[in-house]
Amino acid sequence: MRSYDDLIEEAASVDVSGWDFSWLDGRATEERPEWGYSRLLAAALAEVDTALDLQTGGGEVIDAAAQLPPHTTVTEGWPPNVEAARKRLQPRGVRVVALDEDASLPFADATFDLVTARHPIASHWSETARVLRPGGRYLAQHVGPASAFELIEWFLGPLSDDIRDGRHPRHDREGATTAGLVVDEIRTARLRMEFFDIGAVVYILRKCVWWVPDFSVERYADRLRTLDAVIRQDGAFVAHSSRLLVRAHRP
Repeated sequence: MRSYDDLIEEAASVDVSGWDFSWLDGRATEERPEWGYSRLLAAALAEVDTALDLQTGGGEVIDAAAQLPPHTTVTEGWPPNVEAARKRLQPRGVRVVALDEDASLPFADATFDLVTARHPIASHWSETARVLRPGGRYLAQHVGPASAFELIEWFLGPLSDDIRDGRHPRHDREGATTAGLVVDEIRTARLRMEFFDIGAVVYILRKCVWWVPDFSVERYADRLRTLDAVIRQDGAFVAHSSRLLVRAHRP
């Protein structure tokens, strides 16, 4: 394995915009849920005329669909991702709206046949219900409870029960129902993650900035060096992601 300093220097300088994780090929792995969200998304998009993808990142996931609705809109809040999404999706006729994830949706009531989201930072159920047409559907893959907490707690220490419970599927069920949606399905999956070098850890923490909000190589130098030694000894650091498949509709 390359030296600690070499791995850290590379991972601290590489571009982390967008939601393309190909830089991690051969350096980290994560199991995928058996339901195949990209396949479900492509099938749903092919059946409607109007669709909204929330917190789209760089647009990579929706761009993988062979057929997009005639009227497709995406939102994204992080400026580098907004630019990446525009470059990727505007040639396909997609409207890209720069919008903070906490803001109200700037769309009229009952605008969309389909609203989708993959790993949204937050779910604003009342706004989702408002912009869906009667009979419109919500399809999403959410992050579930205590996802990647083995890695997160390596840096932050033990987290409270309230934080560990924060993405429990019952919260999605309650939020959707309170907003007037009918929950058709919530499925859960617990998936193995492996990090094969310390550079992969630095990369993921720079990309998923909400995992360790105050992360920097300098701030966590001691924990990084200790983790590097663990990976070199054991061959990998193992964590587990948590995913939810959420389907709902507006009656």
